[in-house]
Amino acid sequence: MKKLGFGGIAALSAALVLTGCGQQVGGDMSEKGISAERMLSAQSDDANWITYGRNYEEQRYSPLTQISTENVGELGLAWSADMDTARGQESTPLVIDGVMYFTTAWSKVKAYNAATGEEIWTYDPEVPGETGVKACCDVVNRGLAAWGDSLFLGTLDGRLVKLDRETGTVKWEKQTTDPEKSYTITGAPRIIDGRVLIGNGGAEFGVRGYFAAYDAGSGDELWRFYTVPAGDEDENSPEYLQKAAETWSGGVLGSENGIGGGGTVWDAMAYDPNLDLLYIGVGNGSPWNRAYRSPGKDGTGEGDNLYLSSIVAVRPTTGEYVWHYQTTPGETWDFTATQHIMLADLEIEGKPRKVLMQAPKNGFFYVLDRETGEFISGDPYVTVNWATGIDENGRPIENPETRIDKTGKPALVAPGALGGHNWHPMAYHPGEGLVYIPAFEAAMMYAPEANWKPDPNRGFNVGFDLAAGDLPPDEGFRREVAGTLKGMLVAWDPVAKKPRWTVEHPGPWNGGLLATGGGLVFQGTAGSEFNAYDAANGKKLWSFAAQTGVVAPPITYTVDGEQYIAVLAGWGGAYAITVDGDLLNRKAPVRNVSRMLVFKIGGKAELPAKIDMAKMPLDPPPSRASADVIAAGGKSYARYCAVCHAPGAVGSTVLPDLRRSGSLVNPAAWQSIVHDGALKDNGMASFKGSLTKEQIDAIREWVIFRANQDKVMKSEQ
Repeated sequence: MKKLGFGGIAALSAALVLTGCGQQVGGDMSEKGISAERMLSAQSDDANWITYGRNYEEQRYSPLTQISTENVGELGLAWSADMDTARGQESTPLVIDGVMYFTTAWSKVKAYNAATGEEIWTYDPEVPGETGVKACCDVVNRGLAAWGDSLFLGTLDGRLVKLDRETGTVKWEKQTTDPEKSYTITGAPRIIDGRVLIGNGGAEFGVRGYFAAYDAGSGDELWRFYTVPAGDEDENSPEYLQKAAETWSGGVLGSENGIGGGGTVWDAMAYDPNLDLLYIGVGNGSPWNRAYRSPGKDGTGEGDNLYLSSIVAVRPTTGEYVWHYQTTPGETWDFTATQHIMLADLEIEGKPRKVLMQAPKNGFFYVLDRETGEFISGDPYVTVNWATGIDENGRPIENPETRIDKTGKPALVAPGALGGHNWHPMAYHPGEGLVYIPAFEAAMMYAPEANWKPDPNRGFNVGFDLAAGDLPPDEGFRREVAGTLKGMLVAWDPVAKKPRWTVEHPGPWNGGLLATGGGLVFQGTAGSEFNAYDAANGKKLWSFAAQTGVVAPPITYTVDGEQYIAVLAGWGGAYAITVDGDLLNRKAPVRNVSRMLVFKIGGKAELPAKIDMAKMPLDPPPSRASADVIAAGGKSYARYCAVCHAPGAVGSTVLPDLRRSGSLVNPAAWQSIVHDGALKDNGMASFKGSLTKEQIDAIREWVIFRANQDKVMKSEQ
């Protein structure tokens, strides 16, 4: 079927409309600056990559053909640059007029000569290390936005920073979140006609979600859009929030118990200039368990809870609500709709349709009419057991056994909380009519926790017993569980509503995607490879040993007519720190080597020799604590520690494996770290506001107990 593209004439006319509407914003224009016209023509700008998704439609498709299926085997390393952060790297670089700009972990920014790799400048916002405990999913950053002669960055501690593009000096910075609450920013800003758009994260910790627009020139906030009601709506409240309030129950929002509702806008945005509509993806509820977040009269979960897990369309000039579509009504599984939103024009059932496409966490691939929000189709792209399908009205047909907020009973749910697709960007190839999804399968055991209370200071506020899914020290059982974890590159046909082909990976958490006019799809893997595939059939045509897991998406650009492919490598993110480290290592043992990799045809550069991973021996002190102390310590560990140090204390390679910690033998040293915050500058903040010294020591005793269990298991192999 015919695939239709955005028309150049329509885009130019939209530019004229955009520059004439609303208040004058932006500033800092110059001949070489990024303007509305240049943003609207980004797709035809072969040399550069000037916005996060390459164009407003977020298609991540480049028409460049110099590197193709015919010669990709000749691709070689042009240059590389090591980073000064050893945490997850998720950034999409921007390339503007021969200079590459990108963010790294801890919200740092780098500028390099895009052809030679010569460093031009670096910027460190000096995010306080203790901010790391507010981030659910590593201290990552996904990128920058450009406008005029400036760059815009969202920092982990909630600031929006404007940098001079030539020097990296700060022009202004604004605190966009309440620093006393557990808000963070990891996503890339977007800019529409001088309005800088940024959301935030923190739903796991009890915040209320919103996103806002700021004047690129002055930094002034222009408008703010809340994604969930405050709980005190009246006739003077925005109509869309009044309607949302009707879908919540229990009166817990904004109450003293710290429930903020969630619904954070931490990643996905896209824009249609012809319709002048901005589309944003809204996250999960806070807490996850709807029985606590929105309890009905019988104490079980009730209501759709708008606008959680929804795609919402607004006017970028005013923040006016236009329409929404909720992918998971009354979500209770952390099924966010913050995953990549992509726009395209397709021919469906013989008619041209302006569509929006998304593969959110819940496992269904959605196609919507982007003008009206009308549901067109929704079909599973991975194994799904929480619903049997989507009905004609666009609502899921739920499996009641997995509705744990109603049953109060544990359930193994697929997908799990990491989803069938997480933040990693998809790509669209208009010639093939395919959307390429970095998908995976990792089910999760959800177990409601009785008498749960939120903690506004630290820890995951999700309303579930996070220890329920811990794996026992049983080699055979662990091997079976590891066998259920899958990673795949799915080439999805949104018109036929099914995959055309699939590439299997050793495990989950593989990189974002790039599609090119040379008939190629590029993707990094958790197995420390960076690969090129035939866009038509998925055949692997080229591979590079990256020495580390690659989760970030690649880009392509030209300098002096020569095409380059670039990707920021560095293992990390949610899966790398929140999943049992033994499961990770069984799939693809990997360490973090944070490094920019840039390729071209005939590149001859080489990486330094690979350094083998070395771990301290598993040699804990004897476990002598009582069973009650160990059990209490395990419960506290699951809520406060597992999000960074992994379930069951089986750490991976990104953060310290506590079973091997030298402080296990020294209760005073353990207290100085966990209670007093001795390592706060490294990201390990004090937990004294949430845990007593007795609870902290119980955690130590539990880790000792677990380490001894695992030592015995290893010795029996």
